[in-house]
Amino acid sequence: TNAEAADLTKAMVKSGKISDLSQIRPNCPKVDKHSSGGTGDKVSLVLAPLVACFDIVVPMMSGRGLGHTGGTLDKLDAVPGIRTDLTTAEYLRQLEETGCAIVAPTEDFCPVEKEIYQIRDVSGCVDDVALVASSIMSKKLAEKPDALLLDVKMGRGAFAKCLNDAAALAAMMASIGDEAGIDTCCLLTNMNAPLGSAVGNALEVREAVHILAGRNAGPLNPADGSAAGLNDVRDLALSEAAVMLGL
Repeated sequence: TNAEAADLTKAMVKSGKISDLSQIRPNCPKVDKHSSGGTGDKVSLVLAPLVACFDIVVPMMSGRGLGHTGGTLDKLDAVPGIRTDLTTAEYLRQLEETGCAIVAPTEDFCPVEKEIYQIRDVSGCVDDVALVASSIMSKKLAEKPDALLLDVKMGRGAFAKCLNDAAALAAMMASIGDEAGIDTCCLLTNMNAPLGSAVGNALEVREAVHILAGRNAGPLNPADGSAAGLNDVRDLALSEAAVMLGL
């Protein structure tokens, strides 16, 4: 039930530290975004810096892949020399300096959730709605943003294969967020085909960079990277940015 999922989420949050973002750009709202994941979903890589340009702080504590899809951190790990395991001080400093950060939770951040997260991947529980909802929302509640956008994927490339499953997950997460005092908005988006023209961590990072650079003329050329990704990634990022600006 929603109440049981909410109780599990609160227990996960209480198992570790909670972020204090109040001193980071005090006059700017803090708005996070999370996607339930799908094939070729690199939207967060485009969305975070885009929204940060509008004086909104975007604190994204992300995860790695479950099932067949790579998580946002997996994609970033494909960049040589990049670090996503920032300390709390480094994370807060990056938010202050750039307005956005996509990082891995620290060891003392929802430690119980990390244990359950690993067990899900090897025990056939990846698709359990309550565990998915509590896993996602525990990190968001511990971040304490002012508002949260949830992109719930549905279709053949997502774990929610149909509208009913996606709607159930969205409703459960929205209920958890609202109860915690976070203005939570859910979008149900299509994952019956891969997003963009690139699938694979390094290729998806390169596609996101092309989109941010405004190169959106057509499919990505893997030989020289001369063209940009398909417009569906760009259009979804713009749509989600508009929602985040309105929260």
